[in-house]
Amino acid sequence: MKNIFILVGLLFMIACASNEKKQETLANKPKNIIFMIGDGMGVAQIQAAMTVNNNQLNFERVTNVGFSKTSSSDNYITDSAAGATAFSAGKKTYNGAIGVDADTVAQKTILEYAEEAGLATGLVATSSITHATPASFIAHQPSREMAEEIALDFLKTDIDVFIGGGKDYFTKRNDSLDLTTDLEKNGYKVVFEQAEFANITSGKLAALLAPDGMPAFSKGRGDMLAPAAMKAIELLNKNDQGFFLMIEGSQIDWGGHENDIEYVVSELLDFDNTIGQVLDFAAKDGETLVIITADHETGGLTLVGDNIMNDTTAVHFSTTHHTAVMVPVYASGPGADAFSGTYENNTIFTKMMKALNLTP
Repeated sequence: MKNIFILVGLLFMIACASNEKKQETLANKPKNIIFMIGDGMGVAQIQAAMTVNNNQLNFERVTNVGFSKTSSSDNYITDSAAGATAFSAGKKTYNGAIGVDADTVAQKTILEYAEEAGLATGLVATSSITHATPASFIAHQPSREMAEEIALDFLKTDIDVFIGGGKDYFTKRNDSLDLTTDLEKNGYKVVFEQAEFANITSGKLAALLAPDGMPAFSKGRGDMLAPAAMKAIELLNKNDQGFFLMIEGSQIDWGGHENDIEYVVSELLDFDNTIGQVLDFAAKDGETLVIITADHETGGLTLVGDNIMNDTTAVHFSTTHHTAVMVPVYASGPGADAFSGTYENNTIFTKMMKALNLTP
C-alpha cells in the first residue's frame, strides 16, 4: 500500500511539472507579431539619430539584440526585394524577386500563413505599398518592377489593412482596371487621405495616400507613419486570434542612396517615434512580440564626429548603394530571446512562424 501512495505521489508531481512547463511555454508565445523594418538602417544610422536626439532613442528600450546576415542568393549585397522575401518566406532569393525563390517559384509568406490560420494581417509603409518590401509579404512576381501585377496580387490574399502610397498602380493602370472598385466589393473601406482613416474603427482598410511613393517626412509627409501604424494595430487587434503586422520605415534607405544625412536622420527619428508607440502598445498588451530590423544597410555610413547635422566632415558615406554589413535585430515581448545571436536573414521567418505556432 505504501508503494502505491509513493507511485501516486510521483505521478502527481510529474503531472504538475508537465502542466507548469506547458503553461511556461504558452506564456512565452505571442498572440501577435509586429515586424518593423527600417529599410537601409544600419548601426551607424541608428547612432546618428541617437546623437542628434540627445543620445537617446526608443531602440534602447529593447534588451534582446541580435545580428542578421543579409546577402541574397545571387549577390553578396542584397536589395530590398530579396531581403524582404527572406523575411517573409524564409528563402534566400535573387535580387529583385518578390515572394518567389531563386527559381521564380512562388513561396507562401508568413502573412499568407497567418491569414489562413485566422489571424488578422496588415502592411504599413512610407513608400508605395507595392514597393519591394511590403510587396514581398503579399505578392509573387519575378521582378520588383512589376508594380501593376503586384497591385493585382493584393486581391488574392484577404489582408485586413494596408496603408501606404501607390494609388496609381490601383487606379491608373495600363489595363484600364480600377482595382479600388474590386477592393470595395471585397469589403474594404478605400481612402486616399490620412484624415479619412482616422475615424475608421472597424472592418478592412485600404489607404492609398499618394500616387506612387510617399513624400519624405521633412517634405510634406510629416507625422503619418505612427498614426498609420497605430490605426492598423487598432483594427487588427479586434481579432481574438491575434495578428501579424509589418511596418516599414521605407525612406531611411532613400536618404542613404542620396548620401543625405539630414534625410536619413529625420526618417529614422520618425521610425523611432513609431517604435516608441508600438512598444507602449506591446507593454500594455502583454501578448505582442515586436521585432525591429533592417533588410540591409545603405550608404556605407561612417560617423567621425558628433556635430552630425552641421559639420560635413562629421559623416562619411562610402557608397550611394547598399552594403553587405550585418544589421541589428531588436526584439521585445514573448519569445524575444529567440532573436538574440547572429544568423541568416531568412531564419527570421522561421523564428516568427514558430512564435505564432504556424506550420509551413
